Amino acid sequence: MGIASIDSPTPPAITAGGVVKSLHFQQSQANSNLYKQPRRTALLTKMARMHSRKKGNAGSKKPIKKAAPAWVRYQAKEVELLVAKVAKEGKTPSQIGIVLRDSYGVPDIKKIAGKNATAIMKEKNLLPQIPEDLMALIKRSVTIKKHLEGQKHDMTAVRGLGLTDSKIRRIVKYYKRENLLPQDWSYDP
Repeated sequence: MGIASIDSPTPPAITAGGVVKSLHFQQSQANSNLYKQPRRTALLTKMARMHSRKKGNAGSKKPIKKAAPAWVRYQAKEVELLVAKVAKEGKTPSQIGIVLRDSYGVPDIKKIAGKNATAIMKEKNLLPQIPEDLMALIKRSVTIKKHLEGQKHDMTAVRGLGLTDSKIRRIVKYYKRENLLPQDWSYDP
C-alpha cells in the first residue's frame, strides 16, 4: 500500500478507505465485470400473479426443440382432422390436446400442424361461443357462490369470489375489444 510511482501511466486514486490505487487497476476491475456471465435466474424471470404478486415457477415446461419429433405417426392434415373430430364431441381446446396426447400419441399439436387447436377449430367453425378460459372462470364463480350459500361467514371464499369476478370483468373487456365476444354480452354475477 504505497504511493504509486511517478512513472506509472495512470495517476493514483484514493478510495473511500484512504487506500491509494491506480486508475489502471480500477479500469481492469471494471472491464472484468463486463465479461461475467449473467446469473441464470435472471434469464428465467416470470411475470407476477395477478392478485398475489408472487412469481411461481412450478408447472410443466415444453421442450425447447421447435421441430416435431420423428416418431410421430401423423401428418399435419391428419392432426387437423383429429382435432375436428374431437372438437365435434364437445371438448375444449385444452381437452383436445390431452386426448390427442394420451390416445393418439401426438405430443404437441402446434409442432405438427403448424397451428394450435384453437386456430384449427376457428378455421372449421367449431369454436365454442364463450372462450374456454372465460367459461372456467364463470364455473369457478358459480362454485364459490354455491359454497357461500351454506357457509356465509367464509371470508376467504368471499375474497376469492371478488377476485374471480374481477378476472371475469377484465377478460370480458379484452374479448369484446378483440371481437371474440359480442359487444352486448354481459355477465351477471
